[in-house]
Amino acid sequence: MRGSPGGPWAGLSLRLRVTTLATAVTLVCLLGLATVAGQGLGPLLTRAMDDELRAELSGATRAVVAGRAPVPPDGLEVRVLDTAGSSVDDGASPNLTREEVRTLKAGGPTTTDGRGPVRWHGAVVTAPDGSQRLVVVGAGLVGQGAAEASGGRWLLGTALVGAVVAGVAIWFAVGSALRPVARMRQSVRRLAPGARVEVPDAAAGELRALADDFNSLLDQQDATAERLRRFTGDAAHELRSPVASIRVQSEVAVANLDPELSHEVHADVLADAERLSALLDGLLALARSDAGELPPAETVDLVGEVRVAVERVGEQPVPVVVNAMTGQAWAAAAHTEVELVLDNLLRNACRYTRTRVVVSVLTSRTSVRVLVDDDGPGVRPEHRAKVFDRFYRVADDRARSSGGAGLGLALVAELVRRRGGRVAVGESPDGGARFTVVWPRAG
Repeated sequence: MRGSPGGPWAGLSLRLRVTTLATAVTLVCLLGLATVAGQGLGPLLTRAMDDELRAELSGATRAVVAGRAPVPPDGLEVRVLDTAGSSVDDGASPNLTREEVRTLKAGGPTTTDGRGPVRWHGAVVTAPDGSQRLVVVGAGLVGQGAAEASGGRWLLGTALVGAVVAGVAIWFAVGSALRPVARMRQSVRRLAPGARVEVPDAAAGELRALADDFNSLLDQQDATAERLRRFTGDAAHELRSPVASIRVQSEVAVANLDPELSHEVHADVLADAERLSALLDGLLALARSDAGELPPAETVDLVGEVRVAVERVGEQPVPVVVNAMTGQAWAAAAHTEVELVLDNLLRNACRYTRTRVVVSVLTSRTSVRVLVDDDGPGVRPEHRAKVFDRFYRVADDRARSSGGAGLGLALVAELVRRRGGRVAVGESPDGGARFTVVWPRAG
């Protein structure tokens, strides 16, 4: 698979594209997490120090209430002050501002910057002599900024390494996932004519579906190739007969200068030429249909088209009766297609009927139907599914002597089906054949 020409993915394999995209997403996610974690590292260290200071403050206040001097642990400073913030122990004053003293008396923490950043916690207690004392516990914050920066760099470095490791893992994971597809692709290239792709076991659901799709496509390809071979052979055979007849009769006319014989030969040549021309017209129409040439649909009045088609048929040994249930019946089709369909059905019916042909037009909410009934020999059930195939002839009823080339009904079916309609043949109430054509209703 390749990207669009000139695009950023042009020339890159699917494996590389998936790996690159997944690695980029992983890197962005890890960098985001590292950034958030780095920003939360400082508050986390501060909360840990606050927990430690509160624990030491609890012990110091108990000692002051009992009349003992608190013993500061290593790394911490414990001071006993009066409520104004002045020192009452033997140590130097911590130089707390009035606002900071007020915060400590209220039980909140504060940070001073006089001799470097120091975090303080305090509480007001009553000494044995009844005086109020402010007990404060502090710890220096020197080095916390450096710890935050170092921790942030470690987190970013870990994110980069994690993204690289994830990229390598994704590369091998995608390669492992695509390896069966590559083997299947190679097996498709080596398939012999008529062979099919081996379907994996039921555990590989996607691969099994892919193999089934490959085999379905191969079935369609083989069926299309078979139809093309059959169509080509039948077309060559059909074209050979009138061409050979015209050649033989022309040779006879050249070899014999009898005017009466020449006139007879010319009449036969003209009949074969007309037959050949009709055959070529049918082949060209089917070829255009196979090529997907579909003109835009129009709104066609089938009642009017049927009446015009009956006039085009001209005088026939049997009458053609039009039975329309409505004044107009609008179908979504093209005028030329409707003309070809009706002309072929009427000629076919007039060729085999005995007493009359009845053409009926019926409408429903979604479709318009045209029924062509005759009272001829009909089409036996075993032939009804095949009469719309190209070059198909019923041995007794549709022989070459009747003038049919086996393309008329095939053309009818093709023109109707590609408009979303359908065709069928059954038994007529008059005892002959009933051809039914259904077009989608316009609008």
